[in-house]
Amino acid sequence: MQASQVYFTDFRVTVGHSRLEKLQRLLTKAGMDQIDFDGKFVAIKIHFGEPGNLAYLRPNYAKAVADYIKARGGKPFLTDCNTLYPGRRKNALEHLETAWENGFTPLSAGCPVIIADGLKGTDETLVPVHNGVRVKEAKIGHAIMDADIVISLNHFKGHEMAGFGGALKNLGMGCGSRAGKMEQHNHGKPVVNPELCRNCKLCARQCAQSAISYDTGKAFIDHSKCVGCGRCIGGCNFDAISPSDDSSAEDLNYKMAEYAQAVCYGRPNFHINLVMDISPNCDCHGENDVAILPDVGMFASFDPVALDQACADACLRQKPMPNSQLSDNMAKPHFHDYHDHFKNSTPESEWKSCLEHAEEIGLGTRTYELVTLK
Repeated sequence: MQASQVYFTDFRVTVGHSRLEKLQRLLTKAGMDQIDFDGKFVAIKIHFGEPGNLAYLRPNYAKAVADYIKARGGKPFLTDCNTLYPGRRKNALEHLETAWENGFTPLSAGCPVIIADGLKGTDETLVPVHNGVRVKEAKIGHAIMDADIVISLNHFKGHEMAGFGGALKNLGMGCGSRAGKMEQHNHGKPVVNPELCRNCKLCARQCAQSAISYDTGKAFIDHSKCVGCGRCIGGCNFDAISPSDDSSAEDLNYKMAEYAQAVCYGRPNFHINLVMDISPNCDCHGENDVAILPDVGMFASFDPVALDQACADACLRQKPMPNSQLSDNMAKPHFHDYHDHFKNSTPESEWKSCLEHAEEIGLGTRTYELVTLK
């Protein structure tokens, strides 16, 4: 397959110029202005961040993208789907309040904010997956499928299961309705190591299914209730919870790739990754640890697979940030070096299978040409 072009610029700007202007120049250089936006509804898929998390993208970046689209006659809106886990994004009312609290209003973002799968996360469109292996029919938030064009604006950071979150995760998991998220998470249900459990009950606070009990003085997960979302894994401070199936991360990655294929297939799409504030975990957390790697820059491409691969490669070339989860892990006795910053930060995670499968089903290619904009 022919290499895809990925466009890159760093965050440096000279006096009198802004980073947002530089982002818009990057979009033009990458060819986003070649899309016919005139009169079209444009879904800008973004993550609004869970309250308490401060690593999510500022709304200023969303406004720069929305203004760029409006200047070309498009009708943009910011969007995301509801979550499975407890928090303040599990229904549209709380989700919108969260977006507003974190600064995403029509005034600050330059366009409306719409929760794509409706009030309770049940407004979905069943979308055939082109070349699907794990998923034949994806459950995508209705408003996202109603749009004529999809633009993903992604905070590229670490993730406790998928290794990192970039374009494919924001498109695949992020565009799934609540039922779609359950479908992607329904293998590899976690188990508890009672010797490590401290009975702190942090994991239960993360469980939306009331699947965790403490009758024996240790956490116990009822797999008949568990949906396999993995939030308890990230919520445990003592590594007492882990996936029961070594292939669960791979299965999740395959399904995310196929959901991303469903979102993009057959209509114009474009993708932007901002590699900054590279926290070890997802912005779905109500907190964020310090960055594990230094800020890298802004990337853009028509190919989400090449885009994520280029961002991962750029991150792997960075030096770990001191006093971070990554550097702390690397300083532990008997540390095993995977020669992969994301896996060294979270050894249970795995990211390569997502890009490999996305390439296999024709979503894009991992082979890219990096074009740098000064």
